[in-house]
Parts: sequence; C-alpha cells; structure tokens
Amino acid sequence: MTRTVFVTGGAGYVGSHCCKAFAEAGWNVVVFDNLSRGWADFVQWGPLVRGDILDLPLLTQAMQACKPDAVAHFAARAYVGESVSHPADYYRINTTGSLNVLTAMREAGVRSIVFSSTCATYGVPVHTPIDETHPQQPINPYGWSKLFVEQMLADHDKAYGIKHVALRYFNAAGADPGGCIGERHEPETHAIPLAIEAALGLRPHFTVHGSDFDTPDGTAVRDYIHVQDLASAHLRALACLRETPRSAVFNLGTGRGTSVKALLDTVEAVTGRRINRLQGPRREGDPALLVASAAKARQELNWQAPLSRIDTIVRDAVAWHRAQSDTPTLAGAGGQPMTLRTP
Repeated sequence: MTRTVFVTGGAGYVGSHCCKAFAEAGWNVVVFDNLSRGWADFVQWGPLVRGDILDLPLLTQAMQACKPDAVAHFAARAYVGESVSHPADYYRINTTGSLNVLTAMREAGVRSIVFSSTCATYGVPVHTPIDETHPQQPINPYGWSKLFVEQMLADHDKAYGIKHVALRYFNAAGADPGGCIGERHEPETHAIPLAIEAALGLRPHFTVHGSDFDTPDGTAVRDYIHVQDLASAHLRALACLRETPRSAVFNLGTGRGTSVKALLDTVEAVTGRRINRLQGPRREGDPALLVASAAKARQELNWQAPLSRIDTIVRDAVAWHRAQSDTPTLAGAGGQPMTLRTP
C-alpha cells in the first residue's frame, strides 16, 4: 500500500535527513517549505511545495492535494538567542504556524503527526539524566514556543482524535554517512560545525563559553545524537502511529555527555589540525550539563542510536564539510520549487 508523509520544513537540516529515511523505507515524501532557512538542493526524495505554514489556505490546499497518511512537522525557528531578541517571530512561526498545521490536518482528514520538539522545553535541569517526567520550565521563548505546541497536540488528541508523537531532541549533529546532505545553517551557531570550520581554516577560532562549570574539565557537557539516528526515530514514530495509534512523547539522546573540550579534541583528532581556542564567558542560562535518558524510546519505539558515538558524528560531519568546501552550493534558499505531483 502506498503511504505518503507530508513534511513541513523538509528542506532543513533534520527534516531533509528524515525525508531520506522515509523515502528509503518506502514512503512517498512531499516537502512543504518556504526555503527561508532550508535549502532547495536538500529536497532530493520527493516534490517540493514552496509555501509558508503561516499561509493557511495554501497549506490546506497542499495537504488536501497529496492526501497524506501522516504529517512530519519540522518547520520552525530554532535559535535560542534569536528567540530572546525576537520572541514575536518565534510565537508566530513556531506556535501559530503549528496551529495552522493542525488546522490543515483537520481539513484534510489527516490523523497522525510526528512533531519535532526539543529538550529546551525542560529548562534548567533539576536532575540528570533528564527523562520525560522532568518538569518543563523553559527559560527562553524558543522552549516556550515548542512547549505550547506540545500542549496543543495533547488538546487536539482529546478533542479531534489527532494522534501525535512528539520527539524532544537533545543536540542533533553529524551528516548523512553517504554524503548526500549535512548540517548547513545561516548563520551557523552550532558547536560541531563551528569547531570543524575552525579546524579547516574557514573561521579564525572557536570560542569556548565558560571554563568553570561543575564538570570534569570545567566546560559544558552536552548529549550529541547523530542526525541519522534521529531520522530512524522519526521513522519508528511513523510506524508506531500506523500500527497502534496513540499519542506519546519521547526524548532522543544517548545518555552520554561530551564536554566542549572533549569535542574540540575529537575534531582535532579527526581533521589532524589544531583549533585556535579562545576563552569566553559563560552564556546566560547555559546549564553545565544536559544529558538525556532515552530509555523510553528504546523500550517503546524499539529505537537505538548506533551512530551516535562522538567520533562517528564528527567523522561524518567533517567528511560533509570537506566536500562542501570543494564543491560550490548548487542551490540555496533561492532555489526553484518543484511541481507538486499528487501520489
């Protein structure tokens, strides 16, 4: 039986890797993306409908045209600092835009959604590792904008029978091992690509924010998860919604933390190059330790994260960045959309 998944934000980093996993598992993939922060050349596994989730009529029309079995919702703004300086954008795009997605689903008769959530809904950890029962007290508008969506999902389940799986990511990282796609942001704020670019001479230095945390080496510790392992979790979530439709929330992490210093050491070892390290102050609200408990996902989704060793993550990311530095980008945010084809 043909299955179709409608992927908002499918031209972005995590969304595009999930599209690849969906297509390889036999799903028809339709991407809906305005390309404001996505990339046309990342849309390789199905048609692109160029549109904005704030445009409810177009969103509804696109969803009704392809008649999807499920929605995978990635479209969002995702910079913590930007959310503090421009909170209105985050509540409009992340929260109101997600309400539009749910409204379009109701109009199109779609009853399953996988939602890209975040560990930022937890705020400052009160215990580690963080499991799904941890209190949710966000400390920035980005986290709040995603938590509001989780509440909307719960309410839409009760009122309209729309089932959801919300996946709370920790630190997505790495690149497609086959080299098709990887991590590309403008501006770049993520630690691993910043470290790789510093090692490859694409930026002058890497700034370590804080050296006096209560951690073994004084630098902040984060739980990095390979983007392909994230994609496999989304695929398992789609399968579970089809097999036994019920709503659920899962953390996606490894339970292992990597300090900033250890990350930089790994990048240097993989690239064979030294990184010019500058010492900077702590960033406001930056926890010392963010590590997930992913036991629930392992047990209920039958999910594993075999690629999420930090050396594997860095190796795949370095291969992607080296290939990109040798090959000009074929199509960026101004790329032309493909024509929607009804499956």
